[in-house]
Amino acid sequence: MHALVTADSIGGVWTYVRELVSGLVRRGVRVTLVSFGQIPAGDQVEWLEEIPVDFRPTGFRLEWMQDAPQDLELSSEYLLSVVRETQPDILHLNQYAYGALDVSIPKLVVAHSDVMSWWMAVHGEEPKETRWSTWYYEIVRRGLAGAAAVVAPSQWMLDALCCRYGGTTHTTVIHNGRTPALFHPYITKEDCVVSAGRLWDGGKQVSLLTRIDPPFPVQIAGSDEHPDSPLRNHGGQAAGNRVELRGRLTEKQMQQLYGQAAIYVATSQYEPFGLAPLEAALSRCALVLNDIPTFHELWGDSACYFRYNDAQSLADTLKRLAGDRESRIAYANLAYHRARQCFAADRMVDAYVGLYQSLVRTEVEAA
Repeated sequence: MHALVTADSIGGVWTYVRELVSGLVRRGVRVTLVSFGQIPAGDQVEWLEEIPVDFRPTGFRLEWMQDAPQDLELSSEYLLSVVRETQPDILHLNQYAYGALDVSIPKLVVAHSDVMSWWMAVHGEEPKETRWSTWYYEIVRRGLAGAAAVVAPSQWMLDALCCRYGGTTHTTVIHNGRTPALFHPYITKEDCVVSAGRLWDGGKQVSLLTRIDPPFPVQIAGSDEHPDSPLRNHGGQAAGNRVELRGRLTEKQMQQLYGQAAIYVATSQYEPFGLAPLEAALSRCALVLNDIPTFHELWGDSACYFRYNDAQSLADTLKRLAGDRESRIAYANLAYHRARQCFAADRMVDAYVGLYQSLVRTEVEAA
């Protein structure tokens, strides 16, 4: 089987694609990988040197960017040319817009996030209707309608998508996954807290940690520069006395940071899945999570929760865990075992391969 997979090199989608593509290649699937958004940095593409993948990086803007309409027609034409050249059996599309491509092979669209549901979570109201928002809504609606199947990484994300844009023929949830062997669950833990998130992203709202007096030192990893140039310089706030902003770290640096930290805090008020909490769990960190439906769906009783967006509740929860080492260890073990059982990369890749086979078989039978 030959799969053409699209990606972007900004944020967690690139990590997801790495796990997916690496797993597909190990299972004998031929992969053509086309990336959008910005040309990946050197450390982002090192893994591609180790596996046989036909990689086509581009700098076309992503559909959620303000100037995307100028690029989308060109990027669609480019993607069509790659499809005609490579003749894949299936398109695995990690952007909505390309679900509307006029091709005769099955199209699978994965819903990693959505601007409209992000806005609702962050601002608590519907976004104002503008020329751009109208364009974006129609692009997403057409892409979903044109897909043979739509996948989301959580039931919450799938429900939010269907509620806003309407149901599609075939929808399913496939949880994201990470390779456990990449992380360090047996490093001696230090009395420190770690969090990860883009400082400019109100959905991640890591600034919540700068508004408390934490019982342990806190390190926050994440870019403070918005990737969409019209919105740059709208980054995070200054950190408090015990909070250190580390900026963007390499994957190895993050693995080391997770391994050393006793507690991981996820302050997100919008989270379709959340790879960072998963990586922390695989590093045997105790999870302290904002009280949102996605986190309850994924982590259940294996995590501690603080009241929704409440800085004082966050401070109180951290204080309790900081003063109870046995409880910290118990929650760390619960998160670790749940991560390995439910969110391993192999499980994710197997689910996608099964879906590919089903979609290709249905296409053949219908021909």
